[in-house]
Amino acid sequence: MPDPNGFLRYERQLPKRRPVPVRIRDWREVYPSADGELIRDQATRCMDCGIPFCHEGCPLGNRIPDWNDLVRTNAWAAAAESLHATNNFPEFTGRLCPAPCEAACVLGISDDPVTIKQVEVEIANHAFAAGLVPQPPVVLSGRSVAVVGSGPAGLAAAQQLARAGHAVTVYERDDRIGGLLRYGIPDFKLEKERIDERLAQMAAEGVVFEVGVEVGVDVTADDLRERFDAVLLTCGALAGRDTTGTPGRHLSGVHLAMEHLVPANRVVAGLQDTTPIDANGKHVVIIGGGDTGADCLGVAHRQGAAGVIQLDQYPLPPEARAGELHPWPTWPVILRNYPAHEEGGERVFGVAVQEFVDDGTGKVVSVRVADVVVERIDGRRTVTVQEGSERDLRADLVLLAIGFDGTEPQPLLTQFGVTRNSRGAVDADEDWQTGAEGVFVAGDMHRGASLIVWAIAEGRAAAAAIHTYLGGFGELPAPVRPSSQPLAATR
Repeated sequence: MPDPNGFLRYERQLPKRRPVPVRIRDWREVYPSADGELIRDQATRCMDCGIPFCHEGCPLGNRIPDWNDLVRTNAWAAAAESLHATNNFPEFTGRLCPAPCEAACVLGISDDPVTIKQVEVEIANHAFAAGLVPQPPVVLSGRSVAVVGSGPAGLAAAQQLARAGHAVTVYERDDRIGGLLRYGIPDFKLEKERIDERLAQMAAEGVVFEVGVEVGVDVTADDLRERFDAVLLTCGALAGRDTTGTPGRHLSGVHLAMEHLVPANRVVAGLQDTTPIDANGKHVVIIGGGDTGADCLGVAHRQGAAGVIQLDQYPLPPEARAGELHPWPTWPVILRNYPAHEEGGERVFGVAVQEFVDDGTGKVVSVRVADVVVERIDGRRTVTVQEGSERDLRADLVLLAIGFDGTEPQPLLTQFGVTRNSRGAVDADEDWQTGAEGVFVAGDMHRGASLIVWAIAEGRAAAAAIHTYLGGFGELPAPVRPSSQPLAATR
């Protein structure tokens, strides 16, 4: 039973980050592994609240109070077992998830919430240090599944299906497995050894990985239908949102964020010597204030940028939850400071780009911005430019980190007879099946760009649906069955 007085004895505390002057000289993770006593103290703050709203906040339904108490009592092996029962990859979510569970923590009503995310990542660290044990199936089903795409949704589904006894092959068009985990997330947030360790466990469980294979080009949909009993599409939502209507968008030096992040990751991995988009010595302007923008910021620092400005169209949010607008346990709109922000750079809120200005030779030299007011009128977002507020910001490199427009148009969709909806995603029925018989979809490809926990949750739920479709007995573990219907648009 959790200690009901723990939150009175201990304040919320995170492990110290590696010093800025040290960490910007390499690509290693910002947070070192935390001291065991610190994590046990933080787990003790979990207050046995009776109705743990953190369960509702977590799309995976993680048993947070259970493994917090196991950590409190130093039962790390049992904590890892409890955590893995609902989450295939806590080593990823503990590092990358923005922790909606913490926003829903009951303690957060009148105090700082429990450091759920940090406890989670340390449980995963202990599990890997102890040696993850593969869990191959006891009985093979004789049925086979192709998973197209190797991001967190595809990998979660593959692991669930393989453990149920199905023969699973994961297809990835890149040269390595991992999707955006591999080439979209910088190493200072997720060192790639974490992915490789988990893939080794999955391979020992029977999952087959095929890299450098683009389904629809190298392998056709008919090939997959002939070889497999079911197909799961988890190709992500990689179509970058652009500003094609902004004057000067065509200029040299203006790029989508992923055009910067992917080659930077490949250089760190030793797969190429240089990157075509290098921030070294340049004045960088990043458009977009979210996770991807912060990733670009951290990469620009490590590449040696002369200066970085990050722009956000929305006004400066409050530092603490505004109860009347975002009451507990809803997800609050607050100022979110990422580790990259303490490394340098400037943030400008309430502005929008009016034009990319060139030097007369086709290269960008500045970004013309203006103050704006963002309002929601009759349910629609409107952006009003404030007259007389225009000014130019120096820019040798501009990175567009303003989100994604759904899954990319690709031959496999046409070959399977599947279309994208108005959000650029692929619809599914209540059992995660598309309009094509035996073809399922999950993750960002179905939901639109979202959180890693939602990708894993959808992968697990789709795996349970495929297991049933193949005639499997019972249901695979999927404590939370997220809706397969599209989400309403949000900010």
